[in-house]
Amino acid sequence: MDAYLIPAVDGVAYGLLLFVVAAGLTLAFGVGDVLNLAHGTLFAFGAYAAAKISDGTWLSLALAVLVGTAAASAGGAVLSVMLVPIAGRGHLAQALLTFGIALVVGDRLIALFGKDDLPVVIPASLDRPVDLAGHNYPGYRLAFLGVATLIAIALSVVVTKTRAGSLVRATVDDRDMVATLGVNPMTVRTGVLAVAGGLAGLAGALGAPIIGPGPRTADTVLMLSLVVVVLGGLGSIGGALVAAVAVGEIQTVGVTAAPALAPFALFGAMAIALAARARGLLPSGRSA
Repeated sequence: MDAYLIPAVDGVAYGLLLFVVAAGLTLAFGVGDVLNLAHGTLFAFGAYAAAKISDGTWLSLALAVLVGTAAASAGGAVLSVMLVPIAGRGHLAQALLTFGIALVVGDRLIALFGKDDLPVVIPASLDRPVDLAGHNYPGYRLAFLGVATLIAIALSVVVTKTRAGSLVRATVDDRDMVATLGVNPMTVRTGVLAVAGGLAGLAGALGAPIIGPGPRTADTVLMLSLVVVVLGGLGSIGGALVAAVAVGEIQTVGVTAAPALAPFALFGAMAIALAARARGLLPSGRSA
């Protein structure tokens, strides 16, 4: 079992990274009723910000996180406005529009930053191994695990314990009632999509040293995030957390335990889970 300790910890860190991304995606669907296939591109905003701004100092890393989060949040708000003309036309129209946006913006990112994966320079105090049960483990990944855990807790508290979270959940359950209270559901949706984009950018900036920014980053992150959202249950934050950690473990421990089967393990596990629970692990009250 000792041989699987490091992959298991890696799986938790990777899973929490996917959770921060997928939480934004599931919020966008659960509240805004938006199937956003440009979500991986918003992640890439944060990742490229980290690659270009972070130069090994704490200040530059903090600035990269701030810029990446702000840029992706603005992108989410702009996306909400662009979706207004097709409101009511269903998820297929949303998927086509956001997929087209992802292709165009992704092409521009490659033209701007190049076709190669970019390195990310992090502070020297994080760029060194630490002892973990007798094993050397990357310091940055351990720090990221702690930060991502705090983000997951904070997000859960905001959604379940605050007035803003109550408004968001009320909008999910009954938009007409929210409108009668004097709150424009479209304003709530725009705010949620901005927050969702910000979460993607935050994950991109913090996760860039783990998933280096490159031309395939957005597609990879989007695919895994969709798996997490579907497995966890559409619109469910708790389900997304459970599913994200499960996906992270399958991706990392699976490569160690059965390298030949690793490419099929994730989708095999997803098929089995959905056959047992078609609406996901912890489905929300929202109808799919």
